[in-house]
Amino acid sequence: MTAGLRKTAALLALAVMFTGCSAPAESESGDALPDVVGSMDIRYAEQFSVDYLADGSALAEVADGRRYLIIPDGGEVPDQLPEDVTVISQPENIYLASSSSMDLFSSLDCLGDILASSTPESGWKLPEIAQAMADEDILYAGKYSSPDIELLMSEGCDLAIENMMIYHSPKTAEQIESCGIPVFIERSSAESHPLGRLEWVRLYGLMLGKSDEAEKFFSEKCSLLDEVTSRESTGCTAAFFYISSNGSAVVRKPGDYISKMIELAGGKYVFTAGDLNVDENALSSANIQFEAFYALAKDADCLIYNGTVDGGVDTLAQLTAKNPLLADFRAVQTGNVWCTNATVFQQTSAAAEMTGELHRIFAGEEGGCAFFRRLS
Repeated sequence: MTAGLRKTAALLALAVMFTGCSAPAESESGDALPDVVGSMDIRYAEQFSVDYLADGSALAEVADGRRYLIIPDGGEVPDQLPEDVTVISQPENIYLASSSSMDLFSSLDCLGDILASSTPESGWKLPEIAQAMADEDILYAGKYSSPDIELLMSEGCDLAIENMMIYHSPKTAEQIESCGIPVFIERSSAESHPLGRLEWVRLYGLMLGKSDEAEKFFSEKCSLLDEVTSRESTGCTAAFFYISSNGSAVVRKPGDYISKMIELAGGKYVFTAGDLNVDENALSSANIQFEAFYALAKDADCLIYNGTVDGGVDTLAQLTAKNPLLADFRAVQTGNVWCTNATVFQQTSAAAEMTGELHRIFAGEEGGCAFFRRLS
């Protein structure tokens, strides 16, 4: 959004502030939406669906049951809507409280539509985003659970995108909505497939009037991944981890997208659900005692250290300094130990490229990597 448009929106928002925040008008229950004329063909995502409606709008439904009517630029909001439907009219001033989604907006060349972030400048590993925060092209508006709503209102915020952490702070979402700002809760972190997380770009493209660009972008990434998965499996066993400050190992659960990425790259993740005593589809991380980690990962062909938490390691000596018993590991002895760069978890758009690099690592191919570095 241009500075002039943002200023106009801000003045309108201030007018609302001085008259007090009021809840959106409720419509009668049971009101019908326009007819469904088609649906988005979802390839990997499992946490959202989209129906295209006869009037040019779209109805998105997220796995938590929330529904959003997405109105295109110039479209009209129906006079009456079902009470459970939130209206999103093409936003231009978004408060984004989901750091993994920022890269998707950048991929669509839509950072100009991001008003504010819940992550401060110091928390960004992506240079373009950190610079935008430093230049105040993107403002810091407070963490997801305690945003500066006065700032959002004064700057004309027209959509708040929250991640699943907002479920722990429902009153915050209600407060934002009571001031006329619609809240969209994105669930990409619940996707188990790396391109399932990336596929949310199609939904954001729909919101921003960038569907053609989003579809092209996503299709290109799918083609990249298809090429990687068509290669012969390496059979390389791998562990993804870091050592916490208390000496335990923090590993990814087997249902997590990182574990899936290793499998797509032709590798075999060494930790099973039974090993970690978690559900087969469990996501995110698990803490295990180093003794258990030693038993499960000592004979892994490849170790990948998660460098996004503690800054990572550059040498095998730095790694073994965290626990001397790591020197017993096969991968350490063969020099097949790698560390992620700092952007891995924020650069959602590069899932296919990361998977390709993992395949090269597992296959022992030569060549530099952008997302992983071999420990010296």
